[in-house]
Amino acid sequence: MRLLLHTCCAPCSVECLRVLGEEGLRPGLFWYNPNIHPFTEYRSRRDSLAALAEKQGLELILEDEYGLRRFLAGTGPDMDPAKGGRCLFCYQLRLEKTALLAAREGYEAFSTTLLISPYQNHGLLRQTGEDLAARNGIAFLYRDFRPFFREGQRRAREQGYYMQKYCGCIFSEEERYLQQR
Repeated sequence: MRLLLHTCCAPCSVECLRVLGEEGLRPGLFWYNPNIHPFTEYRSRRDSLAALAEKQGLELILEDEYGLRRFLAGTGPDMDPAKGGRCLFCYQLRLEKTALLAAREGYEAFSTTLLISPYQNHGLLRQTGEDLAARNGIAFLYRDFRPFFREGQRRAREQGYYMQKYCGCIFSEEERYLQQR
């Protein structure tokens, strides 16, 4: 099966790629993350993922849009958290671009490394992927990679990949550092 894997960062990709490889899948990687801010964080994650792709000999498609204004225009504190709030917007933004690219380029399915994070709204993420798959005539490959999260983080650290401290958006950065107080 030809699979396009939306990738948020190298640490989240490490174990997803291993598990998919054990299933006989060698996905194409797709970087599209206009939610990641500030620019230095965006660049660090992008460059680390590019290093992983090169090391593993995987195709990496970079949609290199630092989308601060677009992201902020679609998010904000007035979004209803009970309906997914800014996370729903973020999932739709990134996965829709992935589904469209996968369908256009002849992939059979798409998925995302976001499925490894215990910090993401897994149910909402899965539903978003399945909805976008139905709308775009392509399959969404669902895998619950969360049991592999800690091992992926450990292996990414060992391999020297950039290790981020928050989800990616400036709202999650604020929440992370406010919780430390």
